[in-house]
Amino acid sequence: MSSYSPKLKIALRIGKYLLFLLLFGCAALLFLFFYYTYDLPRPEKFTENPFIESTKIYDRTGKVLLYDIYGEEKRSIVPFDKISDNLKHSVLASEDARFYQHGGIDLASIIRSLLVDLKLQSASQGASTITQQLIRSVYLSRDKTIARKIREIVLSIELERRYSKDQIFDWYLNKIPFGENAYGAEAAAQTYFNKPASDLSLAQAAALTALIPAPSYYSPYGSHKDLLLQRKDYILGRMKELGYINTAQEDVAKKEVLNFTESTAPIKAPHFVMYVKQYLEDKYGTDFLQQKGLKVYTTLDWDLQDYAEQVVRDTDATNASFNANNTAMVVIDPKTGEILALIGSKDYFGKSYPAGCDKKTNGSCLFDPNYDVAILGQRQPGSSFKPFVYATAFKKGYTPDTVLWDVKTEFNSNCNPDGNGVVGSDGSRCYNPQDYDGLYRGKVSLRSALDESLNIPSVELLYLAGLKDSLKTAQDLGITTLNDPNRYGLSLVLGGGEVTLLEMTSAYGVFAAEGEKFDPVSILKIEDSNGNIIEQNQGEPTKVLSTQVARQINDVLSDNNARAPIFGVNNALHFNDYQVAAKTGTTQYFNDAWTMGYSPFAAVGVWVGNNNNASTNKKTGIGLAAPIWRKVMEKLLTSHPIENFTKPDPAPSTTNPILLGQYPTQDPPHSILQYIDRNNPTGSAPNNPASDPMYPLWEAAVQSYTNPTPQPPQP
Repeated sequence: MSSYSPKLKIALRIGKYLLFLLLFGCAALLFLFFYYTYDLPRPEKFTENPFIESTKIYDRTGKVLLYDIYGEEKRSIVPFDKISDNLKHSVLASEDARFYQHGGIDLASIIRSLLVDLKLQSASQGASTITQQLIRSVYLSRDKTIARKIREIVLSIELERRYSKDQIFDWYLNKIPFGENAYGAEAAAQTYFNKPASDLSLAQAAALTALIPAPSYYSPYGSHKDLLLQRKDYILGRMKELGYINTAQEDVAKKEVLNFTESTAPIKAPHFVMYVKQYLEDKYGTDFLQQKGLKVYTTLDWDLQDYAEQVVRDTDATNASFNANNTAMVVIDPKTGEILALIGSKDYFGKSYPAGCDKKTNGSCLFDPNYDVAILGQRQPGSSFKPFVYATAFKKGYTPDTVLWDVKTEFNSNCNPDGNGVVGSDGSRCYNPQDYDGLYRGKVSLRSALDESLNIPSVELLYLAGLKDSLKTAQDLGITTLNDPNRYGLSLVLGGGEVTLLEMTSAYGVFAAEGEKFDPVSILKIEDSNGNIIEQNQGEPTKVLSTQVARQINDVLSDNNARAPIFGVNNALHFNDYQVAAKTGTTQYFNDAWTMGYSPFAAVGVWVGNNNNASTNKKTGIGLAAPIWRKVMEKLLTSHPIENFTKPDPAPSTTNPILLGQYPTQDPPHSILQYIDRNNPTGSAPNNPASDPMYPLWEAAVQSYTNPTPQPPQP
């Protein structure tokens, strides 16, 4: 008879099962460990140089190399004691403050980052040690998989077991990339500051350290230099917290002016390449691009790009004489959205001026070579915005033949209808815009109003078409910057909101493509080192505008006869034997000059002005931007088979005669509000037109024009 009680037997049986589960779990962990680590490289082979292939960015033919991402590793191995303590301390403060305390994996940092991520509900915190970063950059990728992480942890622990902390830190500082093809501390110090790594100041060391997480993004030669300097100051603050420097040293370092050497990396179409490079880094990561030998075939037409850059250089002296110191350009194929040429500034490798100016988007520089106006610059488009409003009106039933009144008009109902007011009865500003020449033409068709760029009938049309609906049209065509309707009033039609040149050119391309929209595309395909396609453009168009409306806009903007009364028959926008639609734009104080235009197969946009928004010497889009635009468009036209726009369908016979410009001849002169309801222009006339708040103002303007007030004789 057993001496064990029933309860003890049950306990022993449960204990056996738990022991079995424990042994099974340990065996499973050992199996997973060996499964993921059986083929790991040996840490003693760490000093061997791994095979690295650079990523190459080509033009659309694949024959012209635009840029080689870390293709030529600028690295000079220097002894650990030849690297400034300033750099060592700044790296430790930024990347791994407990480097000399942990054994390759910092559990405290991992727990802290997890707690922060849980609090923020996002995976924003990193906890990789210097050793892990070194292992990842040499042996592994940044693929976020369990297998990769296990391999990274095992190698990091093994590396720390075999080598001293100083040796690991030495390898790290001599191998990591700092951007601009500079690998290691010595190459970085020489590239950015033209001095050895042993002589780096506190501020210089912190700036180099700030580059480590994303060298291209924080590059001092790109558009995020301000973020680099902010990160530099943050690192200096961390160094003070950790006791590496005192408050006085921190203050001096933060005030030090950093003079970066000029970028010497060989690069063609630099702003376009930086645009592509940023996309690649965001999608694939810096390490992947450095090592995996990608071949990136872009949409760029190098012959066209090279020609466009020369045109910009040739016209620079003339434009500068009118205090217009910068130029940007975009060329897009409207049938695909492919960017064929892009110039973000007149000279990426030039020097900003005047000397000592603040190189920021809102700084004091007339010219900033590295800031990409084409992609990043939000500028007011002047009258080049008008086609979006006219397209909105055409969607509602207005036609190119609809007639409005180009007369002195007040558009604020709280102001005197005579159009001479400044402030209304409620304290608001009066709004009585003028045409560029100060003249009034009476009745004008929408065709003439758009082609002659008349402001008063265009403001009337925005009121009729509706501000909200006009913004919606612009957004449908790809304009993303006009996202605060409360900011804009009727001046929107005259360019009262900020846009980018890239989006404007793409939006004009929608007209050329008869209402089909392709998002701007910069890459045709990407191949890996073995020639396998890993990404390919297969963009599909979206129908965002009716074919009829697009054809109406094309027909109006390509009508040189309608444009001639203002611009002359032989103007810069007209080409014999070719159909080209075009529109210029100039902002109120001559800050920005635009020319936008397109054929059925190419859309070209040109901006001329100053980075700091300073006024030019009263030169317009036709004077500053059009000559550049014309030369590039001419090259496109003469190198491509002739294509013409398709004529729009005639207006249906049921169209309201008023929308065809046929005012009743027996009536006294009235504004269009006498005959249509702006909320339903194709319907019947309003029963009470005076209920429209603009009716009294527009009627007064018409009567004032047809019955002008006698003027006293001139002395």
